[in-house]
Amino acid sequence: MIRYSLVCKDCDINFESWFSSSKEYEKLKSKKFLKCHICNSLNVKKTIMSPSVFMSKKNTNIDGQSKKYKEIKKTISRYQDFIKKNFEYVGNNFAYEARSVHYQNKKVSKGIYGTATKEDLKELKEEGIAAEIIPWIKDDIN
Repeated sequence: MIRYSLVCKDCDINFESWFSSSKEYEKLKSKKFLKCHICNSLNVKKTIMSPSVFMSKKNTNIDGQSKKYKEIKKTISRYQDFIKKNFEYVGNNFAYEARSVHYQNKKVSKGIYGTATKEDLKELKEEGIAAEIIPWIKDDIN
């Protein structure tokens, strides 16, 4: 088995996948079976990878990584709390609502936030409508 780091050239997402061999990767790629799990694009390529190196448990710094993870999660949670208090949640209708605000010069007392596909965000950007992606952590995740 071999693990490749892959990147979708359309939505710039990085991910990993396992293959039985490098030939298997090439075979799946040529038959157009490799798709991005976010935007379903076929424009997926291998990226530079470092070899797997096994280290003894004595040399790992899990506590440091765990502490850093907790700090990042805490920061994201603060951002989420701010957004929930100061913006209106529009759910999956984000692209529609953003267009309504933009094209109808709709006065809004609060900004909006919600869910949109990569394609929706790409179209909004092409139309000159500002929208950003931020990581979102569900409340039930530890």
